[in-house]
Amino acid sequence: MITEPDVVSALRVLGPATGSRLIERLRCEPLPLWRLCRRSSRIRMIGAGRRFLRLDRTVEGYARLSPSIRRELLTYTILGLDEHGPSPEEAAEALRRDIEAVSREKIGLARDIAAAAFAESGAESLLADKACFLIAGDVVYDMGHRVMRPEKSTGKMVRGSDLDMVAIVENDLPPAVVEALDKAVYRKKHYLLVHPDHREEIDYLIKNLDRVREQAAFGDFRSMVACKIMAEGRFLHGSRPLFEKIKAILGEHGIAEALARLEARAAESRREAEEGLLAMADSEPPEAYNHLFFTSEEGEEIY
Repeated sequence: MITEPDVVSALRVLGPATGSRLIERLRCEPLPLWRLCRRSSRIRMIGAGRRFLRLDRTVEGYARLSPSIRRELLTYTILGLDEHGPSPEEAAEALRRDIEAVSREKIGLARDIAAAAFAESGAESLLADKACFLIAGDVVYDMGHRVMRPEKSTGKMVRGSDLDMVAIVENDLPPAVVEALDKAVYRKKHYLLVHPDHREEIDYLIKNLDRVREQAAFGDFRSMVACKIMAEGRFLHGSRPLFEKIKAILGEHGIAEALARLEARAAESRREAEEGLLAMADSEPPEAYNHLFFTSEEGEEIY
């Protein structure tokens, strides 16, 4: 069983450290470490990121906060001691700048992919008037990371946050042009996934404005996820007027307000989860509380 003196000794050697680095040093499990640090008056926990809404069909009410408590500890939290002085805050600020830099780099890559796909489609000028790409997910919240993980469909290891890209097209864009755009993006997706210098995962889809209007009804889980992605999405490439039209459709249906209510519910659920984890007895099996510490990721994200 890990003890406070164990953690303090490790931090004296390491200096301020992320949860993952401390776990590597101590060879302990994340949940006992999180509980010990939260209960300790000697150990400081400084967050270097932010929390945001994620929709998950495995969670009651669909709403949870991302990152999970576990991921927040491992990747986005600096642990330190009072004797370290201001260095834990400085380490957290350096981590925050690194996370923001990763996010900017990934958004830049997504922008390059979108522009290249337009060019390779053979209909670049038409697409510039009748299509736009947006990006959503971790990176738009400046929460991009490079923690290696398996890609969902192939199991290949990829570098951290994926690129959630959505192309939305006018209803009258010829199907042949949509197909050409789809093929161009898919080629980029495959190249970035398998090339050893990249190992980036792209999740993308293409849909038209009629589909956007259908999903804005917010009537089922898939539509809720789609609206969240479009609401948080940043403009990448293509028609700016079309992008503004999409945002206007969401505004007409009160999507921002609906998402705010879900986020408030998710925040309350996180508070209750943290209280439950801290209240559990040391003798209780941690498996019974895993659902509070981390949750399964969505299998499909953008719809």
